[in-house]
Amino acid sequence: MMADKYPEIFVLRHGETEWNRAGRFQGRLNSPLTEKGCGQALIQSGLLDDALADRAKFPAFCSPLERAAHTASIALEPLGLVATQDARLCEVAFGEFEGLTYEEVAKKWPQYKRTADVDLFDWHFDVPAGESLDSTRIRAKSFLDDLTGPSIIVTHGMTSRVLRGIWLGIDRRGMSDLPGGQGCVYHLRDGRQNRLG
Repeated sequence: MMADKYPEIFVLRHGETEWNRAGRFQGRLNSPLTEKGCGQALIQSGLLDDALADRAKFPAFCSPLERAAHTASIALEPLGLVATQDARLCEVAFGEFEGLTYEEVAKKWPQYKRTADVDLFDWHFDVPAGESLDSTRIRAKSFLDDLTGPSIIVTHGMTSRVLRGIWLGIDRRGMSDLPGGQGCVYHLRDGRQNRLG
């Protein structure tokens, strides 16, 4: 089981952004956190404060993309922590979809129209000029392999699923089934994942 290989981690997704609200693909592009997104980061700060109350301070890492770095500063500064940026925590690159809504994608590429029978996890890794699941797995595993102890990680929706999936030792289907969400924290320890918040 891969979970025996990696240390305890707390995984946060960035808060809501303007493009999240508008339903636009962000990928490696960025849009600022909304007021709600800033509030979600504050909620994450409280969740971490409760979870880490009797423990030594954990090192923290975040994606260098602005929305994740901003979330990290809001969530971690009240705890006296500063995140080290690591490009391996960036969001999956969505290639030609970046900046577009689902409706705009479907209009330009009818074969990418989202329907009830489409596996949305695979769909995100089958984008023109986008990043593959294998590439995302390689960088997420590289990051996990470099951890020397319990850590806090601030990243993105799809990258979080892949990262947590590797930690849990599950396959692609299992990664697809992992929950997401903003304003919560995923605590992975002793081979299990627990959602805080």
